[in-house]
Amino acid sequence: MFMRILSEPLGLGLDLPSLSPLQIAFYRGLFGGFIMLALVRREEIIFRPLMIGMVIAFSVMSGLYLSALGLGAAANAIFLQNTAPVWVYLFAVLILGEASNRRSWQSVLLGGCGALVIVAGGWPRNLPAEKQQSEVVVLLMGVGSGIVYAIVVLFLRVLRAYSSAWLVALNLIGSALMLGLFVLVGSGPTKFIEWLVSPSLEQIAVLVVFGAVQMALPYWLFTRGLRTVSPHEAAIITLIEPLLNPIWAYCLTPDKDTPTLPMFLGGSLILLALIWRYIPVRNQSPRGSSKIEPRTQ
Repeated sequence: MFMRILSEPLGLGLDLPSLSPLQIAFYRGLFGGFIMLALVRREEIIFRPLMIGMVIAFSVMSGLYLSALGLGAAANAIFLQNTAPVWVYLFAVLILGEASNRRSWQSVLLGGCGALVIVAGGWPRNLPAEKQQSEVVVLLMGVGSGIVYAIVVLFLRVLRAYSSAWLVALNLIGSALMLGLFVLVGSGPTKFIEWLVSPSLEQIAVLVVFGAVQMALPYWLFTRGLRTVSPHEAAIITLIEPLLNPIWAYCLTPDKDTPTLPMFLGGSLILLALIWRYIPVRNQSPRGSSKIEPRTQ
């Protein structure tokens, strides 16, 4: 919703001057990071080498996701980034040795199938070669953001002993600085300064709220949750998000974000994966057995 407010002519005057996805990612991370930094106590400011990898992964994820969101249909980017539970589950089980079970595997595979349906349905056909290549790049950005998002989740899980507010502030400010450095190296000092000061005061105000409401607070809650919830469990729970995001985008820009049949089918599979993972199942004892198993604390 924030991306569409800042990029589409909705009569609010917030689409001019035009902001690139990287500009929005930069300011969103910067403002959200400073807001979160205000919650960090001095004794919680601790640096570890793993935090560098976490910040790099977070920066790549933000850049890929917002680029896909700004250049293509919102539903595609949103659903594809939320293939993350598939990658989180694989990485968590294979790398971190987290416990797995049959129902979780089934849910992850259902979610993966949903993502494949969306990719197949959104794959460009009967388009000029240049346009087709551009659409393929957008789809790959969405998938890539999901893979890197999974890496971010694993970093947060490994570093869960440290302050959640500090980890989120590091990610947001660090990613903003890395994106700014990327633009500086690619465009030079003069164009970088123009890029830096181009947002209007009204756009800055929206970006402050964007950073606080859509980035800082949710990631703080998510990081806190990872202290007690396994990474693949947390990733599956967040599948609630992509089911509502395309609705907000469609309400603002129906011409650009009209959901297609593959999006509905893929999104339904993702929803089914979520329901299947958490629908209660009654444990039944074998017939003819009256043995009562002791409760495990």
